[in-house]
Amino acid sequence: MSYDRYVAICNPLRYSSIMTSEYCVKLLISCWLAVLFITAMDTVTLLMLKFCRKNVIDHFFCDIVPLLEIACSGTQFVELEVSALGPPLLCILLIIIIVSYSNIIVTIYKIPSNISRRKAFSTCSSHLIVVSIFYCTLFSVYVIPTSGQSSTISKVLSLIYTVVTPLINPIIYSMRNKDIMKAIKETID
Repeated sequence: MSYDRYVAICNPLRYSSIMTSEYCVKLLISCWLAVLFITAMDTVTLLMLKFCRKNVIDHFFCDIVPLLEIACSGTQFVELEVSALGPPLLCILLIIIIVSYSNIIVTIYKIPSNISRRKAFSTCSSHLIVVSIFYCTLFSVYVIPTSGQSSTISKVLSLIYTVVTPLINPIIYSMRNKDIMKAIKETID
């Protein structure tokens, strides 16, 4: 989405020629294949572990970190895989988003009209809010060392990026819709 916003704001006249249906499908398929590959690698390495303790995971979904906690075989390879793939992948995606939005901000500041500038910022702000919430919580769960972190904090942060972010996503995007805002104001009044 950040690339879509980048093309829409930085190259508005070329938007329809760049973001064709075919190109969007290629982007979508490449994202799905990347996630499928990483998930398959995690699954294969987790299947090699032996679980001899209790089979109750102290988490609200089957995440990799709680699974490693109940494994009784050597988890070094899985931990190495998670630490070798997770942070770099998160950082690469974050860099793409930061570079896109940096270019967008530079382009917006070059717009002479304040109204146009405000409209351009409005277009990007909702996406940026959702992405910030998602990546901040994701980063704090998987990149920041969890040794001093309580199990409850880890669960709450995981809940934010798996449930709260998708839940507030339509709310944040619909706040930009004038008809919905008008209906909310009428309901409140």
